[in-house]
Amino acid sequence: MEHVVVVTGGASGMGLGISKRFAENGHPVAMLDVQEDALEREGAALRASGARIFTRKVDVSRREEVDAAYAAVRGELGPISIVIANAGISRAEDFASMPLATWQRMIDVNLTGVFHTIQSAVADMIEQKWGRIVTISSNAAQWGASDRAHYAASKGGVIGLTKALARELARHGITANTIPPSLVDTPLARQGVAAGEVPPIEVIAQHIPIARAGTPDDIADACEFLCSDKASYITGQEINVNGGIYM
Repeated sequence: MEHVVVVTGGASGMGLGISKRFAENGHPVAMLDVQEDALEREGAALRASGARIFTRKVDVSRREEVDAAYAAVRGELGPISIVIANAGISRAEDFASMPLATWQRMIDVNLTGVFHTIQSAVADMIEQKWGRIVTISSNAAQWGASDRAHYAASKGGVIGLTKALARELARHGITANTIPPSLVDTPLARQGVAAGEVPPIEVIAQHIPIARAGTPDDIADACEFLCSDKASYITGQEINVNGGIYM
């Protein structure tokens, strides 16, 4: 059975890997992202393969943009059954000198954006008596992250929100789980390396028991399973797709 899938941050990195996976499995996919060029390029490539793809430039921190996009998704693809709340930002910032605006922007995108992304879709899931919510959090929320207090706090909020929704929405046939990745080789991770904010990916990978960085496909594998009927008894969980660096 096909389900309409929304993937925020769906045009690059982990989000693109997730979008591709659901499209390959025959599901209509709505790719929402702030990167308009990437949306056009990747959306066109998936359509050329025969996938049903909706693309829209959306800043998830702006509720009116999320609501407008979802209205268009419903009109083009149908009611929303699966939400992958992946969109997020990250940057290093010393806590002692962090401007309030920097803190607030991180919370607005990474936490409030997830709230908007899920709340705007949940009525569809309740109506269908079936739904899957997967949030992409971070192991920064599990063991802390130097120079990223705002990021760790925002992702910790995502974990708490996901668990609360798992309890509240279970009676409607909806599950909610979170994936807190560690190092994943994505354009965003490479940008952090280029900016000198983090060591080279190959150096970090030496500290991971499985001895490599994660890939978007690793995250997509977990999302694919969590959104299947085989995972109907799994909810409120942190699914640690991290190569064993945090146990």
